[in-house]
Amino acid sequence: MSNSDTKDLVIDVKDLSLDKEQYVEDLLRFLSEQLPSIELSRNANKIEVQMPLNMARKVIKLRLKKFLHQKSLKDKYRPIAFRTPDADQGFMIKEKKTIELTYY
Repeated sequence: MSNSDTKDLVIDVKDLSLDKEQYVEDLLRFLSEQLPSIELSRNANKIEVQMPLNMARKVIKLRLKKFLHQKSLKDKYRPIAFRTPDADQGFMIKEKKTIELTYY
């Protein structure tokens, strides 16, 4: 794929790799099997995705949700879209914050 017909996306997996490194490897394998038209490369806690211009970012988000569901992690993590001023865009897999309410 040449650079003119692709767009780049970043998936930040820092929270996921802190919990268990194997999840990140499984995510890479899952995405490459589900979406053969994308190219993946890992750089520390970031997965860099090169995808066709006509592919929506929503497709990636849905696959991330599907992966978390299959690994029974959907109650603990969620994908959040982000965009930085220096044109980086993509998703973070963040740990869900849980609030415990006590009643008197």
